[in-house]
Amino acid sequence: MTGVFCLGISTLDYVYSVETLPTRGEKYRSKALAVVGGGCSGNASVAIARLGGRCWLATRLADDLPGDEIVADLVREGVETGFARRVPGLRSPVSAILVDAQGERMVISYSDPAMSDDTDWLPAVLPEGARAVLADTRWGEGALAALRLARAAGVPGVLDGDRKPPHPDLVATASHVAFSAQALAELSGEADPRAGLARIAREGPTWLAVTLGKDGVLFVEDGTIAHLPAFAVEAVDTLGAGDVWRARRGGGAGRARGDPLRLGGRGDQMHPLRRPVGRAATPGHRGLSGAAGLRSPRVAIAHHLGSRSGRGSCRKTARAEDCSVARLRPPFGNLHVRAARSGRH
Repeated sequence: MTGVFCLGISTLDYVYSVETLPTRGEKYRSKALAVVGGGCSGNASVAIARLGGRCWLATRLADDLPGDEIVADLVREGVETGFARRVPGLRSPVSAILVDAQGERMVISYSDPAMSDDTDWLPAVLPEGARAVLADTRWGEGALAALRLARAAGVPGVLDGDRKPPHPDLVATASHVAFSAQALAELSGEADPRAGLARIAREGPTWLAVTLGKDGVLFVEDGTIAHLPAFAVEAVDTLGAGDVWRARRGGGAGRARGDPLRLGGRGDQMHPLRRPVGRAATPGHRGLSGAAGLRSPRVAIAHHLGSRSGRGSCRKTARAEDCSVARLRPPFGNLHVRAARSGRH
C-alpha cells in the first residue's frame, strides 16, 4: 500500500448555499448549510485514504470542539492522526464559505495567530511505509521540515504552491511544485507566467508547473516551458477537489518517476454529477461508477506522479486541474476520480 505523509492545514468548513454572493452589508439567507472537514492537506489526506493509500497527517489544531470534530472526521476516513498536535487555549482553523447558484465562492477563513511555528514535535524520520510527502504552504517551517524528511528518505516531496511559499527554501527543497498563477507572480516578480516559471526554473532542478485557469497548464520539460490546454468540464461541486488532484499527484509520486505532468485534451459529454458538498464528495474506489458518457477519453495525465487518463464535461469551463475525471492505476486500483478546484484556506 502506497503511503503518503501529509503536512499542513486541516479545517472545519461551514458551507452556506446562497443565490448570490453578498455585495453590501445586509442580512442574507442561506438555502442550505453543510458542515464538513476541509483544508488543503486535510482534504488531500482524506483523498489518499479513500483511494486506498495509507496516509499520515501532521497538522496543528487546538484542544477545542472544532478540533475534536476535525480529528474524528479524519479518523473515520482512515487517516492516521498520531501527528495531529492539539494545543490547549487556542482555536482550531475554521472557515465560512458562501457558494452561489453559479458555483462561485467567497471564503472567510480563520487560523489562530498564536499557534506556534515550532517543528520540534514532528517526527525525525518518515513513518515506515511513507513513499512520498505532500505539504501545503500554510505552515512554512513545518512544510520545510517535511520536505527535508522526504529528501533524507530519497522519496518525492510535493509542494502545493497555491500561495506564495512563506519560506525561501521551500521550492528548492521540494522535488515537485505546482503554483497558482498568483503565487508564481508574487514569488518571481514576473507578471507573465512563462517568464515567471522560467525564472524560478533557473534556480534549481525542482519540477515546476503553474496552472492558468481556462488557459491550461505551463510546466518545465527538458529545460523549456511546455503548455497543455485546459478542457471543458462541468463543475458541479468545486470545493476541495483541487486538493484531491494534488493528493493524486502525491500518491503517484511515491511509485512513479519519468515524464512531467501532462494535462490536456477534451472530455466527452457526461451527465452532471450530483454529490455531497466539499470533502464529502471526495471520490473513493467506486468514484464515478454510476456516471454516464465515459467514452473515448482524450485527456492524458502522465507525469512524475503516475496518473493515466481522464475525461469529463462541465456546466462551466474550469481549470485543467479544477475539474477532471481520471482513471488511475494501482496501487489505488482502476477507478474514476473526479477532481475540481478546491476552496482555499
